[in-house]
Order: sequence, then structure tokens, then C-alpha cells
Amino acid sequence: MKTVEDIMTDAPIVVEVPGSRSDAINVMVRNGLTGLPVVRASDGMLVGIVSRRDVFRNFEEDQLSLVMKRNAITITPEATVREAARIFHEKRIHRLPVVRDGRLVGIVTPTDLLHEIASMKTDITAEDAITTTCVTAYEREPLSYTIPAMRVSDVPAVPVLDSRGKLVGILTDRDLFTDQIKDPAAMKALGIEDSSLAGYRNVLPLFYLATDKYIPEEKLVQDFMVKDPTTVFKKTSVAEVAKIMLARDFGQIPVHGSRDELIGMIYDLDVLCALTGNANERCQ
Repeated sequence: MKTVEDIMTDAPIVVEVPGSRSDAINVMVRNGLTGLPVVRASDGMLVGIVSRRDVFRNFEEDQLSLVMKRNAITITPEATVREAARIFHEKRIHRLPVVRDGRLVGIVTPTDLLHEIASMKTDITAEDAITTTCVTAYEREPLSYTIPAMRVSDVPAVPVLDSRGKLVGILTDRDLFTDQIKDPAAMKALGIEDSSLAGYRNVLPLFYLATDKYIPEEKLVQDFMVKDPTTVFKKTSVAEVAKIMLARDFGQIPVHGSRDELIGMIYDLDVLCALTGNANERCQ
């Protein structure tokens, strides 16, 4: 079986402490990342991990040491891919620092493991793998209601239903406020140096999600959602789900039943259950 060292990214991009929230945001923006390991400037030892969502959960705090997650869950290079998948699936995290003697030597993400699952033969289906309660939105619901609900539920996307309960769209944090992509007020608040970088688009929506300041009262969910979203059937193999996620750069996909009804959402972390045990057993 492959080890973590076989699939990890060597010498990952990091941010240092002491440092600020803006330091982390700018590194994420420049490199198109959504999270980073945090190392101590004096000796390079891993001291935590920070994601864009960590920043916006405590947006009034500027010191990176007070924003980051301490005591980050880690793994060694010699650990198996199965062990990495188990940690992701159980702990519901999206980046796993790889350490040797306390020093950061690499990082693993769910995407690294999706490549492994995409080439597997497994009887596990999308229906088997769903583990979370599905939060939905109504297409004519005010965005000012949906966004706080997304924040409280800590979900990056919601399936959108019409008045008959039919799936008609999906709303993700990537879809929000694209018309304000170079808002000077947001740039100043975030401390972003260059709005021309693609990674800026990954961070900006969460500024609005955190502050509620720019939520247009007259706008509805249907004004921002992606219509007719890609879905998978409940009996679709998780290997096929992994292929779709990789090809489309999706972290989640709505799952439908035999009458096209919404069954739930399958996330990349759900798919990883295929690596945690017997490939022909249902996910637990």
C-alpha cells in the first residue's frame, strides 16, 4: 500500500509566526490556497494551521497566533494512505501536515486521495458514503437569510430547491459577490496587496460572509446560484464521484434518487471512506 510520502506535496507553502491575519491572507491569495501550515520563524517548527475560514470566524483579531488552530492534527511520511484517509474522514479536516521530528516536510489534502479512489474498483456508492445532514435553500429566498444560515451551518455550498422541492441549482461561496471582486473597501480590510491574482476570488466572498455588510437586501438566491448543477445518482460508485470531483474541481456534489429527488450532498471527505477499510463494505 502507498504511504503518505508517496502522495504528499513536498516543501509546502507556509506562513510564519509572529505574523498577522493579513500575512496569511496574502500568502493564500498569491498561491491560490485556502489554508496553510503555520511555522515558528525562529526554528521552522510546526505550531498550527490556518484556513481562510479560521480567519473569518474571528475577523476582528489580527494576530495570526490567535487566529490559527493550535495542536494541528499531523501524520508521518511513513503512515499509510489508508491512515490518512481515516483521519480526513473522521476529523473532517481539509489539510494534513506531514511531520518528521516536529518539522514540516509535506502536506496532504483530500484531492491527493481522490486520485487514489478514482482508480479503485469499489461497490461503495454515493448513497453509502453520505454522512452529513443536507442544508438546503429555497430559490426565492433572500440572500440575506441564506448567507447567515451557511455561516452558522459552516457549509461552503447549499443545494437550491424550487417550491415543489425539486433541485434547480447550487449556491457556493465561490458564486457570491463576483461583481465586487475589486472592491477597495474589502481590499483594505483584508490587507490584500494585489486584487489581480486569482486567489483573491477565493477569499473575498468570505469577507462578505463574515461581515454581512454587503449582502444586497433585494437579491435572491436564484440571482447567484448555478442553475442545473452537476449531480450524481445515489447508486453511482464513489470512484466515479471522485473522477467528477477531480475533473470539475468540486468539493461537493448533490446526490439524486430514482425520481430525481434530492437525497443529500456528498463531500470529498465522504468519498474518502472508500480508502479507510474494505473497499466492498458500506461506509460507516
